[in-house]
Amino acid sequence: MGAVTRTADAVRVRAARHDDYDAVAAFTRGTWPGRDSTDYIPRVYHDWIDGDEGRKRTVVAEVDGEVAGLAQAVLLSDWEAWNQGMRVHPDYRGRGVSVAVTEDLFEWARERGATVARNMVFSWNEAGLGQSRSMGYAPATEFRWARPEPDPDADPEADVTADPDAAWRFWTDSDAHDHLRGLALDDDESWAVSRLARADLRAAADDDGLFVVQDGGTRGFAHRVREFEREVDADESDDSGTGAGETERWAEYGVGAWADADSAGAVLAAVARDAAARGADRTRVLIPETVETVSDAAACRVDVSDDPDFVMAADLTGR
Repeated sequence: MGAVTRTADAVRVRAARHDDYDAVAAFTRGTWPGRDSTDYIPRVYHDWIDGDEGRKRTVVAEVDGEVAGLAQAVLLSDWEAWNQGMRVHPDYRGRGVSVAVTEDLFEWARERGATVARNMVFSWNEAGLGQSRSMGYAPATEFRWARPEPDPDADPEADVTADPDAAWRFWTDSDAHDHLRGLALDDDESWAVSRLARADLRAAADDDGLFVVQDGGTRGFAHRVREFEREVDADESDDSGTGAGETERWAEYGVGAWADADSAGAVLAAVARDAAARGADRTRVLIPETVETVSDAAACRVDVSDDPDFVMAADLTGR
């Protein structure tokens, strides 16, 4: 659709422009008042607009000529779309802004062959959850982040190989696979999940980023999907030990899956050792939000995020 615009009632949806930044930043900086987190939108806005126009669409909604909303759709594969960053200006809530934007992104993705559109909503974001359900998203899965400290001396106390076929067999037979609906962190789009493929594990192995724990058989695995550097926000500096404005290096792992608490310790130790070797200050590993998995990580004295994140999915084939 490119720069094509569409109108629903008094809401006009069009491609976002760089000169919309000030308006977008003004109403997104206060997205979650009262929470110890800041909205990432102002930080990534210009990057969202630049790049491959064929695989992403970033739009704003206008009401009476004023920027009233924002969202983006990204094609993660030939059939999977990811919708993110839905924001509505407080002055224009209840006027159909999110409906018009979501319908635009659904249409764009469907025209490009996507059969499903997923999104992620923080579990505490009741308004976002309600909006997603009203637009036809259905519950898909939930996950948390395990965050082992990078440690060059971490000892998995088991054999760790890089066998993608063993990892794939374990994954497809695992409870983690079933709970997560086969989803893991996407290797291209940050904060997005897509269906993990055998080729993804082979690519991770080729990049020295696959860690398969074997102890009388395959007992678990994790794989690295990306490394990045990020400036620390003021509200994060106390927890991280790094001052606001300084840069931290992160290593992200697409999924961690294991058979029991002992194998959890081995998988997470392998991650900690790899992260240290990559010079990372912080890690995060996507794990299923189940009592067993989260308590396994806790029993290994590995930090786990306070709240789960919810993934929702919309079937685009009948729209």
